[in-house]
Amino acid sequence: MVSVETRQPDDVGGPAGNGPDEEYERGLGPRQVQMIAIGGAIGVGLFMGAGANIAKAGPSIILMYATAGVVVFLIMRALGELLLYRPVTGSFAEYAREFLGPFFGFATGWTYWLLWVVTGMAELTAAAIYIHFWFPAIPQWISALAFLVVLFGVNLISVKIFGEVEFWFSMVKVTAIIGMIVIGLGVLTLGFSEVGDSASATNLYAHDGFFPNGIGSSLMTLQGVMFAYLAVELVGVTAGESENPEKTLPKAINTLPWRIIFFYVGALTVILAVVKWTEFSEGESPFVRAFSEMGIPLAAGIVNFVVLTAALSSCNSGMYSTGRMLRDLASNKQAPKVFGRLNSRKSPAVGITASAALMGIGVVLNYLVPEKAFGYVTSVATAAGIWTWMMILCSHIRYRIALNAGRLPRSPFPAPGGAVASAVALLFLFMVTGLIAYDSEARISLYVGAVWAVFLLGGWIKVRNTGGAAPQRLKDGIAESAESVPVRE
Repeated sequence: MVSVETRQPDDVGGPAGNGPDEEYERGLGPRQVQMIAIGGAIGVGLFMGAGANIAKAGPSIILMYATAGVVVFLIMRALGELLLYRPVTGSFAEYAREFLGPFFGFATGWTYWLLWVVTGMAELTAAAIYIHFWFPAIPQWISALAFLVVLFGVNLISVKIFGEVEFWFSMVKVTAIIGMIVIGLGVLTLGFSEVGDSASATNLYAHDGFFPNGIGSSLMTLQGVMFAYLAVELVGVTAGESENPEKTLPKAINTLPWRIIFFYVGALTVILAVVKWTEFSEGESPFVRAFSEMGIPLAAGIVNFVVLTAALSSCNSGMYSTGRMLRDLASNKQAPKVFGRLNSRKSPAVGITASAALMGIGVVLNYLVPEKAFGYVTSVATAAGIWTWMMILCSHIRYRIALNAGRLPRSPFPAPGGAVASAVALLFLFMVTGLIAYDSEARISLYVGAVWAVFLLGGWIKVRNTGGAAPQRLKDGIAESAESVPVRE
């Protein structure tokens, strides 16, 4: 059994060896980490976005979600190996900084921060729309502002409160999907419901086949399918605040395939067997349509509550991760020093406050252009998500190269397939990027990514002038801080 002693980067303004993770409260227990991992794999992309994908790909959407799920698992196992080699809250940015260079750590940290800020804007907008379903007289901006203030308070109090709120948010999503699968199986086997004999497994191939619109049309859905999984990597950000990361993180990551099979592949298979794929359309939740076809009372209201929960869960996670990422950047002199401070409850309050304030732009958009607010802010997350996953894979490949050369300690949680599996996943992400470039509607996310790259380069120039671009002490191309980590048998 190999155990690894880890050493963290120096804290902002703190003495050497006093790493930023050492000051965090390890308040996330196994129950909460597990549910955060589960919740990260179930979002609005499944409850709402799957409808448009079904309309394009038909039953083959099941295969697309399964394929993307395999790639996401490879990404998470690569991240898991790095997390157990050196568990840090800065996670993706810290590994990019160590294995790819200071600029990549800077770019990854700020890009992941941007990802969650704009996602928070989008989810606040979505939550306000869902509240409007029940209370049409309440202006969207008031609902969005109320949710922003409540979630801001939750994240400011302590990580334990965040973990508990996220646990129950995830529980609602999990319960909803389990209920959908159980009811759907009951309809298929016992025949009760208004759909009658039309519910059958033959719906998976009887209406123009498994690929009704051709393989090409199915492949074009991969861009949307991949980003339905966005946020599964959030479990990596919890590393510095988990009670026992050596046990909880591997368990959370290893259960990912079963979560994907059950919650995505299983749920969609049941839905498409109960209701033929031609009944689904863009802009409508496939869960609402399926419940309605089965004659379940209050179907729209039930799913609306679940999707509201998913949106609030995503925004809650966004506030959590942005504060931690800003603190990691500050600890490496790549963000203002003030973001490195913790409050009395060991929460990065300044970073959370700054991020929440920017998320408030979503409230302004809801006030000015409520019908367009969601579309204005969602495209940014696409390019940011691709970059983050690519950096995880590239860092893992570099780690494996150094490991095979005997320059680094072995992680107790090695990824199956090693660098080869990460390279395959990386090629898959490049293919998805190509699909995005080919799609005229999705292409805007790459334009936004190019604009963001210009901002990053401008920020990097300033960082270089203030000492945040100083290269780490390297030996054989690997950071000395990592090189010097002792291994104990």
